[in-house]
Amino acid sequence: MDGQVVKDPAHRGNNLRLHLTVGMRAFIETNAEWLTVFHLPTYAPDLNPQEGIWSLVKREIGNLAAADLTQITRAVKRRLKRIQYRPELVDGCLATTA
Repeated sequence: MDGQVVKDPAHRGNNLRLHLTVGMRAFIETNAEWLTVFHLPTYAPDLNPQEGIWSLVKREIGNLAAADLTQITRAVKRRLKRIQYRPELVDGCLATTA
């Protein structure tokens, strides 16, 4: 972020082990002057817009009988590309978050 100023940066942490490490806690304490941390429940799909996006992806590939990982990867990328060009879907995922 060379030259960019971030107003009110925030970290959304859940109870993932990485977020509870001594190193992460030290980082948060060291940067508490400018960093705001919000602790979320471990699984909170209603607070995470990406959960809505993955839900849209899984609807399409849920019945895919893939022969290998490459086929799954292609299907996911294809669905994400289609979602990218339908901003109303993304807006819907954002609107459902608190």
